[in-house]
Amino acid sequence: MTEAATPARDPGLQPERTRLAWRRTTLTCTVVAVLAAKSAIKDEITGPGVAGAALTALVWIAFLAVGHRRIHALDTARPGPLSHRGVLLATACTVALAAFAVAVVL
Repeated sequence: MTEAATPARDPGLQPERTRLAWRRTTLTCTVVAVLAAKSAIKDEITGPGVAGAALTALVWIAFLAVGHRRIHALDTARPGPLSHRGVLLATACTVALAAFAVAVVL
């Protein structure tokens, strides 16, 4: 008895949709970082404001690095899953930006 050959996976447009979702997310992260930096500095430049803007920029750059790597990984014929390190870094960046937003509001 012979086994039937397994057909090749046809991902359709799923990788493209995922790539576009990562692009939208990085754009949203950029807007949040710019608004947080603007709110942190406000009208006068203070030490805590500059520190908040610098931390926001650092988190933004880290998230862009994760997003950029994932977008390029999705260009392959069979993209692999996001690494655990990438998941942790993206989650940490999101939580840090939320914390900075709360700090700016308060």
